[in-house]
Amino acid sequence: MPLIETFLAAYIMLTSVATLIISLYGVFYKPHLTKKIISITIFGDAVNIFSAIVGFRYIYPVAPPILLTENPTAQDLTNFLEVAVDPVPQALVLTAIVIGMAVVSFMVFLALNVFRIYHTLDTRKIAEQRKRSEE
Repeated sequence: MPLIETFLAAYIMLTSVATLIISLYGVFYKPHLTKKIISITIFGDAVNIFSAIVGFRYIYPVAPPILLTENPTAQDLTNFLEVAVDPVPQALVLTAIVIGMAVVSFMVFLALNVFRIYHTLDTRKIAEQRKRSEE
């Protein structure tokens, strides 16, 4: 693999790991539910990017994972396996995007209900209100 492609692959992986760490910080240390939802969304996107990069081939030309010949020979299959991108990470990322959208929609629905009940989205204030209501 040429040096520039190695550098780009390492750069993309490092930035996705950094994005993962920053989003986990937002999930665990930010008290506002909207910020937590945004952090979880960013976390899912960073995982998807990382998964897509792991399945990518750093060669040229890169072929889609579609074999176009009707009766492939052994040489056709060998060439195909050398240049085709792995379709499994692509399928998993596509599925994760759809599931992530549904999960984010559900979290926004829950946050709206929490706001309707407690009139705030700050988890510290919600905990204080719950403690007062239990007393």
